[in-house]
Amino acid sequence: MTDPQTPDALENVTLTELLERYAMLRDTILGLETEKEELAARIKAALQAGERAETDLYRATLKVSRRLDYPLERFREVFGDAAALEVATIDRRRADALARAGDLDGARLRDIAEVKETQALVLHPKTR
Repeated sequence: MTDPQTPDALENVTLTELLERYAMLRDTILGLETEKEELAARIKAALQAGERAETDLYRATLKVSRRLDYPLERFREVFGDAAALEVATIDRRRADALARAGDLDGARLRDIAEVKETQALVLHPKTR
C-alpha cells in the first residue's frame, strides 16, 4: 500500500487495501482505548487514595460530576403509579417540568432526588 499519510495516496489503492488499512487502524485504536481505560482506572484509584500524579507536562486531578436521579420505587411511593407512568423512566427534565407546571409537588420531588457522582480523570497542562 502507498504512504497513507498523503490524501492522494488513498485514491490509487484497491478496496481490499482500504479495508485492510481501516481494520488495522480500528484494531490499533481499540487496543489503545482499552489500555487508556485501564491506566485511567489505576490512576483514579491512586488519586482517590490521596496520591499525586504528574509529569513534566501534566498534572492529573479528578473532576467530580453529579447527576440527579429519581429512584423509581420512591417516585411511585410518593407520586403514585400514574405519575410514574407519565415520566416513564423518570426523566429528570420531564419530572422537573411536571413540578413546574404544578402537576407534581416540587418539594416532595426534591426530597426523593438522589445525586449520582462520577469521576473523570483530567490532565492539566503545566506549561502555559
